[in-house]
Amino acid sequence: MNAVRKQRLVVVVFVLAGAAATLAFAMLALRENVNLFYEPAKVASGEAPVGERIRAGGMVRAGSVVHDDTGLGVRFVVTDHRGHDFEVRFAGILPGLFGEGQGVLATGVLAADGVFRADEIVAKHDENYMPPELEGILPATH
Repeated sequence: MNAVRKQRLVVVVFVLAGAAATLAFAMLALRENVNLFYEPAKVASGEAPVGERIRAGGMVRAGSVVHDDTGLGVRFVVTDHRGHDFEVRFAGILPGLFGEGQGVLATGVLAADGVFRADEIVAKHDENYMPPELEGILPATH
């Protein structure tokens, strides 16, 4: 193999290795930023991954909101009005439109005990808007 071919081969291998490394880093970054949505039926049945950051949502069950006496903590039950529900715990300031019977989308981690520990809560903002993930969860009476 002459020197020119050897030099070209080294350049091609270097470019391919750099492209592979760039692709690997991009895939890793995208994988860490993906938050999949799970409805109450999937969370309650155990299909939602435990210990991974996910989004889950549904309707806040009436009578389930309990505020913590010591601070900003709150716990409530999210339901799909079909018999599937799960408990959510959140410490922070709730959106102004958060309330019982309203649509909610929580981002956080599902613990092994089945409690969803949310670090972000998003509530429905008016009568006409519903996050796309919650579209089919409203009861037929609405």
